[in-house]
Amino acid sequence: MDLPVPEHIRPLRERMLAFLTERVYPVEKTLERGKLDPEGGAALRRLQEEAKEAGLWALGHPTSMGGGGLPYLDYLYVNEVVGMSEYAIYVFGTHTLHDCLMLDRYASEEWRQKYLQPMADGEIPGPSFGMTERDVASSDPTQLQTSAVLDGDEWVINGHKWFTTHAHSARYTVVMARTEPDARPHDAFSMIIVPTETPGYDIVRTIPVMGETDGDHCEVRYNDVRVPAANLLGPRGGAFGIAQQRLLPGRIFHVMRFLGQAQRAFDLLCERAVSRVAFGSPLADKQLIQKMVFDSAAEIQTVRLLVLEAARRLDAGEQPRTEVGIAKVLGAAMVHNTIDRAIQVYGSIGLTADLPLERMYRQARFARIYDGPDETHIQNVAKMLLRPYR
Repeated sequence: MDLPVPEHIRPLRERMLAFLTERVYPVEKTLERGKLDPEGGAALRRLQEEAKEAGLWALGHPTSMGGGGLPYLDYLYVNEVVGMSEYAIYVFGTHTLHDCLMLDRYASEEWRQKYLQPMADGEIPGPSFGMTERDVASSDPTQLQTSAVLDGDEWVINGHKWFTTHAHSARYTVVMARTEPDARPHDAFSMIIVPTETPGYDIVRTIPVMGETDGDHCEVRYNDVRVPAANLLGPRGGAFGIAQQRLLPGRIFHVMRFLGQAQRAFDLLCERAVSRVAFGSPLADKQLIQKMVFDSAAEIQTVRLLVLEAARRLDAGEQPRTEVGIAKVLGAAMVHNTIDRAIQVYGSIGLTADLPLERMYRQARFARIYDGPDETHIQNVAKMLLRPYR
């Protein structure tokens, strides 16, 4: 599917696409072993240096951090390319974007110096964000039980988090904790920076997820964790406002990458359809296969247009919560459906690791849960749509 990419961003997008297909795709299996095999880590570092030399590093980060400073609308076109490989966010240094923006806006000068620039430069691992809890419905974060009590000039944190992504490699976690027990629910929580080497910050395990036993999602216990009062990120009781500012563009970044994953699956689907012969003619001549092509193209283009509108409004300084919510729900379904159809067209080989589709399929199932489950987005968007009619 040909994108109407603006002329001023087309050369950059084409350079990134060429780098991805020529340098990243051939070593994806090596990069997948990165957590267990030193060769994978070395390959990632080499690619990161090459991306920097090619001017493809951190294109969405502000120029003040050494990034490309692309506005959301331009960033859509390159982040869609990034989404074509799950490893590209690390190769091109885009995985730290919304955390860097959060630190840039709210962190003290100490933490800006210690974490912000090194993270944007890729010199230290990306951050982790401690919000989700196993024992409560984290889609309703007013129920979160992790607490932080101010004792003199230190916060004392106790709680049990899980799905704290990258906690095992990050230098710090931004933890969302209840600090104002007598306040209104949405004013009762604060964000606190917790260096991961702090005593009492205990990683219980990396959680087995969809067949992966060495993944990136960690279960973490906070046992009387003490950090300085100055580790507060933003205003006390302001966690919900900070989270919303982090998650709104973050959701759009996710959907941009969903588009890239779906486009890769769509390309594979169509290549298979025109090359595979069954019952005397290519699969592409079968009406059921044509329906899969049509449905996939229609869903991809629908979500792309939604994301373009959301990005335009973000660039205009608006808060397009309705557009983002709709794009998140439809985008999650779109990427899952397109990959599912591609697997079906490939048949048995689509289920194997010989193709990227089976891993993409597992990743796509996460999309309906992380950054808020579909049901929460549907409910919130419906409320906003109904409000003028009440």
